[in-house]
Amino acid sequence: MPAILDLIGNTPLVELRRITAHLPDNIRILVKLERCNPGGSVKDRAALNMVQEGIASGALTADKVILDSTSGNTGIALAMIGAAMGYKVKLAMPANVSEERKRICLAYGAEIIYSDPLEGSDGSIVLAREIYEANPELYFKPDQYNNPANPRAHELTTGPEIWRDTNGEVTHFIASTGTSGTLMGTGRYLKSMNSDVQIIAAGPDSPFHGIEGLKYLDAGIVPGIYDAAVHDQQIGIDTDDAYNLTLRLAREEGILSGQSCGCALAATLKVAEGLTAEGKSGTIVAIFPDGGEKYLTTAVFADGTVFSGEGI
Repeated sequence: MPAILDLIGNTPLVELRRITAHLPDNIRILVKLERCNPGGSVKDRAALNMVQEGIASGALTADKVILDSTSGNTGIALAMIGAAMGYKVKLAMPANVSEERKRICLAYGAEIIYSDPLEGSDGSIVLAREIYEANPELYFKPDQYNNPANPRAHELTTGPEIWRDTNGEVTHFIASTGTSGTLMGTGRYLKSMNSDVQIIAAGPDSPFHGIEGLKYLDAGIVPGIYDAAVHDQQIGIDTDDAYNLTLRLAREEGILSGQSCGCALAATLKVAEGLTAEGKSGTIVAIFPDGGEKYLTTAVFADGTVFSGEGI
């Protein structure tokens, strides 16, 4: 019988049917539902690998507290893993993340220190750094933005799963960018299997955006694990378009997803429609990082509003 942490990975790959009905039959859009991890997001993979490598190196010992900055999902993953393995967890988190994310972390027993909501993820990065530097012997800091174990988790698991489940037929891979670990690790693996696979970064089109969990990489603190050479294209997505597609996923595909999934899908549709215009075929795989349960009190779902974007 598996333990809870044994259930991380091997998430399903499903094909969209209704939102993609306007596309020709030779273009397939497959989405990897990372909400099916036990902590509810893709961050379970990176968090577990960072903790395991910390234990293996001796950096994480039984008397240390796991400390990191997070916009929510990595915090939830670390809190869950800490609870399962017997470690205390302290998280630096922007005060304006969804109420659900806060409550889930607290439910797992984590301590939360809130950073200025106006400073976004950069504020929580700085706060976690200050807490660590004040008492470094007390903490193990995975440092998800700079730890190679983050993208390595996806080279070891996410990439091989996609290659396996598409029988090597994947032509394009799309991931929305927070720490960029999913994009970097999966992208490197897929390129190693077939250098023609196109790796595409989807992200907010402005530093002043409303897509929780994502980072505008052209401003602020750039993650140390990010390498622009890994991806072939970067697509900026308007917040309202990401919100609209998040709603459409629930209403047309039965997939209750987070805002970063709507962002990834917006970029995926742009790529698919470009292939259609050129008369080309493709098997496009997008990562859907998490589920929508953590966002039910946010603007995306709060009143069922359809937002004014580009109409996608």
